[in-house]
Amino acid sequence: MLRPPFETITDLTADADVVRARRYGLIVARKSQLEAIHFRPWPKMISRLEVMTIGRYVHRRSRGDCCWLYYNAPASAPDFLSLVYVVSGKETTWRTFRTALKTLDGIAQIRGAAAIVTDVSNPLITERNLCRNGWQPHCEHLPGRNYIKRFYGDYPRLAAETTKREVLAS
Repeated sequence: MLRPPFETITDLTADADVVRARRYGLIVARKSQLEAIHFRPWPKMISRLEVMTIGRYVHRRSRGDCCWLYYNAPASAPDFLSLVYVVSGKETTWRTFRTALKTLDGIAQIRGAAAIVTDVSNPLITERNLCRNGWQPHCEHLPGRNYIKRFYGDYPRLAAETTKREVLAS
């Protein structure tokens, strides 16, 4: 079946077939809720220059409790997801950011991904915080701060299944 180049879903579990079929997406979380997942026909490409200039500008200027999380499922590594870029503003809360991350975990589960990899460029994101959220240092011989979140069949529960106590703890 030929899919349209751009698709948007709002329910991760109801649209699992779309999630399995699409490789490149943008997760939008607003006010601690999943707003939408927008699928794109091409991967999000990012450079350090963009992070240092445009990323900082957008972070300072954006309003509201919103988080955009770009991810790719590379054709060269179909069992992995790549967390490519996160856009947030000064008013973005930890809960909204966690909602976007838990949605990415849900996408990994639906796709049967073994792990999610990322390169953390923001120095304010500490290794301790990453480790508390299931990320481990990865490929330390490469430049940058590379991290991996391994699943291998053991996925965290989706946000809808999270208890109040777990939300308060995170």
